[in-house]
Formats: sequence, structure tokens, C-alpha cells
Amino acid sequence: MAKRIKTILKLQIPGGQATPAPPVGTALGPHGLAIGEFVQKFNEATKDRPGEITPVEITVYEDRTYSFKLKTPPASYLLKKAAGIEKGSGQAKKTKVGKVTRDQVRQIAQKKLEDLNTKDLEQAVKIIEGTARNMGIEIE
Repeated sequence: MAKRIKTILKLQIPGGQATPAPPVGTALGPHGLAIGEFVQKFNEATKDRPGEITPVEITVYEDRTYSFKLKTPPASYLLKKAAGIEKGSGQAKKTKVGKVTRDQVRQIAQKKLEDLNTKDLEQAVKIIEGTARNMGIEIE
């Protein structure tokens, strides 16, 4: 018989650096999950991406078990890394804060393709370009 889902939690945690402290502990604690066990499994699964912001979707079942699925880093994080900037612009239309090449945008789109709502690479590129424009990043 299939397990009944109690809730689905979504967190963004630096790869290989999860700790029982917030936000992990405060998200998992109320559902009665073994926080230390999750931290250990997450850190093991993300040891190849140290420090990279990694979204994780945790499915909590009625019997207090769980499963988790790792996602690709947010497009904004990847764009900031590619442009070499600390943060996006507060006024994206007026103030430009960095530049990325079309090749970098294409690489980011390929990496994010599985988590986007399209299977077409060209459409994925357009989505990433829109994110870049909204952050004040120019595309060369």
C-alpha cells in the first residue's frame, strides 16, 4: 500500500553544509523527523557541490518517514556567479550591475532544464534571459 503524504517541504540549503540549526531544524522538527539523519544524508548527497545553494523538496509521510529530491540551484544564484556579482540590481531597468555572455546563459539553461516548465532548450534560454534582465544583468 502506498504511503500517505503528510506534507511537502521546500528548503534551500548550501550543499554539503546542512546543520540541525534553522532553517533545517525548524522545518523538520514539527513533523517529528530525525533531523540529524536528514542532515547526514543531505550532506552526503551534496558533497560534490560544496557551498552551492541547493533547493531540496522533502516529502514527509504520515508514518514519520521522508524522502527528498535535490533540485538545481536557482537561476539567480547561477547568474550572479557567472556575472561575478554579489547581488542583483534594485532598479533593473535603470542600473545594470553585470554582464553575461549568450554562451553562459545557454549553459545555465541547460543545467536548469530539468527543473524548468519546458523541455525546449531555446525556451529555457529565454526564461534565463528574463531572469537576468530582471536582475539588472546585461546579455552580450
